[in-house]
Amino acid sequence: MPQLPLSQSPLPQSRELGLATPERTATKPSPFSKSWPHLVAGGVGGMTAAVLTAPLDVLKTRLQSDFYQAQLRAAREAAGQARLSPLRSVTYHLTETMQILRDVHQLEGWRALFKGLGPNLIGVVPARSINFYVYGTGKRAYSQWTGTAADNPAVHLASAVTAGIATGTATNPIWLVKTRLQLDKNNAERKGDVNARRYRNSWDCIRQVMRDEGPRGFFKGLSASYLGVTESTLQWMMYEELKRQLRQREERVARSGRPKTWWDHTVHWTGNFMGAGVAKGLASILTYPHEVARTRLRQAPMTNGHPKYTGLVQCFRLVWKEEGFIGLYGGLTPHLMRTIPSAAIMFGMYEGILKILGAKN
Repeated sequence: MPQLPLSQSPLPQSRELGLATPERTATKPSPFSKSWPHLVAGGVGGMTAAVLTAPLDVLKTRLQSDFYQAQLRAAREAAGQARLSPLRSVTYHLTETMQILRDVHQLEGWRALFKGLGPNLIGVVPARSINFYVYGTGKRAYSQWTGTAADNPAVHLASAVTAGIATGTATNPIWLVKTRLQLDKNNAERKGDVNARRYRNSWDCIRQVMRDEGPRGFFKGLSASYLGVTESTLQWMMYEELKRQLRQREERVARSGRPKTWWDHTVHWTGNFMGAGVAKGLASILTYPHEVARTRLRQAPMTNGHPKYTGLVQCFRLVWKEEGFIGLYGGLTPHLMRTIPSAAIMFGMYEGILKILGAKN
């Protein structure tokens, strides 16, 4: 049988007719195919950071609550001022931060510094796993779907927003229980009886919330969590930009041909670690009021059964009215003291575990 000339080969015809060819049947790998290292690395990094910074998390939650703000108002009244000046407010805040940390240890014991660590770990591990998993998968997915490079800022933005919404929705019930357990000690002190705690443990808190507030009670503060997506989004985008700058710096050093100095080695080993802390610090300062609103919205109802804070906008208005601008930043000092090293530890371990597992980020 004579062979067809190349011009009459059926392969071009199959292309023209839209038939499947070996080139067309080749598919891109699924963006979900190699995402498990991000799940593991995020969980381990989050767990380690949560344990090491647990005392500052307890302190932050107490300073965000309206119990601390009542103390601040008492100090204003004693000073004969409706509102303290910004400088005096900051001074009072720093003093109270260290005093509360000391008093918790002396009056309640060292275990109180880890109050709520159980539900915190139960929340941190899935929260960080989900966040890093969805973000890493999102970068690959959005890159493939849009044909845009994975290091494009638009891809980072979309991935960070998706990860933040998924994480906030899935873990809000856990954070509500953790917040209430941490504030329970303060609520008992306000009643004048340290032993009169409302919740015996996590399971008792879950039972009471379900009985008194229904399933929707576990999602109080979710609107503030969604608002907090702005923080995680800013953090991810700044972190990615810092990583890009570090990569470009190493490329410039390599092209120059000069031997690496001690500073080059320091930047190489600690650049991502420090970049994560800087990104978290800046993002936290810019978006911190949502943290206060989220804590207030998760507080247990008052003795009459009605919550003091009923919604995100109402919460912001009431805090501004009663406490002023400084009230929106209650607990900022211990928050930064906790989140900056926590982010550095978490992202450092995340990047390290990804390298060990041979995964790309």
